[in-house]
Amino acid sequence: MLSHLSIRNYLLVESVELDFAPGLTVLTGETGAGKSILVDALALALGDRAEGGVVRSGAPRAEISAEFAIDGLPALAAWLDEAGFASDDGTLILRRVIEAGGRSRAFINGSAAPLSQLKDAAEYLLDIHGQHAHHALLRPQAQREVLDAYAGAQSLVAAVNTAWHIWQAARQRRQDAETHSQARQIEREGLHLAVEELRALGDDLARWDEIQAEHARLAHVTTLIESSQALIDGLDEGEAALSSRLGEMCARLDAMQAVDGSLGEVATLLNSASADLAEAVHALRRYADHLNLDPDRLAELDRVLGDMHRLARKHRVQPEALAGLLDRFQARLDELAASDDLDALQAAENAVRTHYESEAKRLGAQRRKAATALSKQVTAAMHELALAGGHLDIELQPVSEPRAHGLEDVSFLVASHPGLPSGPLGKVASGGELSRVSLAIQTALSGVAGVPTLIFDEVDVGIGGSVAEAVGRRLARLGETRQVLVITHLPQVAARGTQHLRVAKQANGRFVSSNIVTLDADARVEEIARMLGGLKITATTRQHAAEMLAG
Repeated sequence: MLSHLSIRNYLLVESVELDFAPGLTVLTGETGAGKSILVDALALALGDRAEGGVVRSGAPRAEISAEFAIDGLPALAAWLDEAGFASDDGTLILRRVIEAGGRSRAFINGSAAPLSQLKDAAEYLLDIHGQHAHHALLRPQAQREVLDAYAGAQSLVAAVNTAWHIWQAARQRRQDAETHSQARQIEREGLHLAVEELRALGDDLARWDEIQAEHARLAHVTTLIESSQALIDGLDEGEAALSSRLGEMCARLDAMQAVDGSLGEVATLLNSASADLAEAVHALRRYADHLNLDPDRLAELDRVLGDMHRLARKHRVQPEALAGLLDRFQARLDELAASDDLDALQAAENAVRTHYESEAKRLGAQRRKAATALSKQVTAAMHELALAGGHLDIELQPVSEPRAHGLEDVSFLVASHPGLPSGPLGKVASGGELSRVSLAIQTALSGVAGVPTLIFDEVDVGIGGSVAEAVGRRLARLGETRQVLVITHLPQVAARGTQHLRVAKQANGRFVSSNIVTLDADARVEEIARMLGGLKITATTRQHAAEMLAG
């Protein structure tokens, strides 16, 4: 549950520290005092986007920090551990910092986090029902989403949506194959020709570097033969061959070493040079023996290199890239063959359509079951909220064509009084009646929600008297199992709270600020009296307020 909220320099709030208790907490204050600031600030801590100008005038930044006790939320604890935000003390702190220039930063348990992760954490923590929720209920999409939420079918809704898009993609592939078959045939013929030309090069296609090296050697073989023989002559076979002269030098050094033994190292080096020279001569002779004039092979290599350069220019690639190009052309041919197999494409489309229909029928069955239960629950709540004899009917109408949301449209039809025919919410319910139906639906949804904290932001607009008392009783009952925070202008609702917060504007020089305080028993009497009697509070209104709190 929400245990603490800290707000600094946000809009009209300079600094507020609030501790929250279990049960029903009510927040009251005069019109324009800033009651919704608390909810708006909390929403920022939960990942909502910050609009410009939320930082209090003259302050460098706004900070909102929300602390939650999460001992009873093992799924959230597992998510935090996996995301690297685990806490050892059973608490979770979500913090948001918004600079005056508009830059925003977010933190989870002291570590920086993206807004998406704050939103992910918020899904485990609380639901916020805004004061304009009854307007949203006029939209068919919102009505369908309400029913799906009540049914707990969000994962199945997502599966149906995914299956529908997969089916549509398969359908499009089949239609494209039928529509563009001639263009594909032209492309396939061109690719076949290109593949045949490239395959004609055989293994040479992947031997570009080898072929170039062999061609260069054959093209210069005469020069290589002549140069090899000249080297051999100069080193070993000529009149002034280096090997003969080196042999004479080694003999003379041996004679010198006989007289002076200190020349042993020089003799060793010279003998080593003589051995290396002999090895070099042998290597040159072996190399020269393998050098042969082969004009036929040279001509063959000229042809291969010419073909490779021609194909490289044709396909605008480097010659060494031709082997990879052949692989890509073959892959595209395989893809075209699969795309042009209309029977296979139709079979694939039928398979994914069958899967979609199976998932959509499962969703429809879940919706019908939930529609019956939700209708009964909301109808009972409507009677409690002074709409006796009224009822809510949830109608599931088959769609003309399958859609991403399933095989049926959802319509909420209401009769606000006995004997009246059911009709669309926006046409048969007045503003106050629509607000009460919305509250009945929201509390029904809250009963199946998995989150521990529920926030209602002035959902009781447009009602009063005995209806307000019924709303207060309903919210108080909800507070027996959940932490509930209600922003209200109704004394009948405020009197039901186990904790009471009051928002008031204060003038401090040229600045105006909103302050939120927790009321004690005496202060609660004064606040309820103010809500009952306005500016003039009498002993009678105080007595009435005390009776409401006692009851």
